[in-house]
Amino acid sequence: MAEKMQRLEIVTPERRVYSEDVRYVIVPGAEGEMGFLPDHAPLVSTLNIGLVRVYKEGGDRPLKIAVAGGFVEVKNSRVTILSRAAEREDQIDRARAAAARDRAQARLAARTPDVDVARAEAALKRALNRLKAVE
Repeated sequence: MAEKMQRLEIVTPERRVYSEDVRYVIVPGAEGEMGFLPDHAPLVSTLNIGLVRVYKEGGDRPLKIAVAGGFVEVKNSRVTILSRAAEREDQIDRARAAAARDRAQARLAARTPDVDVARAEAALKRALNRLKAVE
């Protein structure tokens, strides 16, 4: 007998990143990780920068999708994620992510008056998250 599935949609302002039926999904909620199975109670929550882990039917290894915060809505066996940016692990350029990490670390280390510290810290978090997705 086939497992019950739910629809997962991950959307950014530029494109639809993911749209498939899945068994289980884990998201980086604002208060910690949250997992959703089909028929989960309705919910709306904010997301932190982190990894969405997607488990498809019969799969043990999750697909990882790096998201840059946003919102998640769950209702009627459908999980919808709206994020400023999202990348599937197979779309992430490891060298580019490492270069972004190095630039952000250099900005933070310099601490010159023209450096926007909050912006550099956010850039570092996003770069580290992308690297974590491809590990």
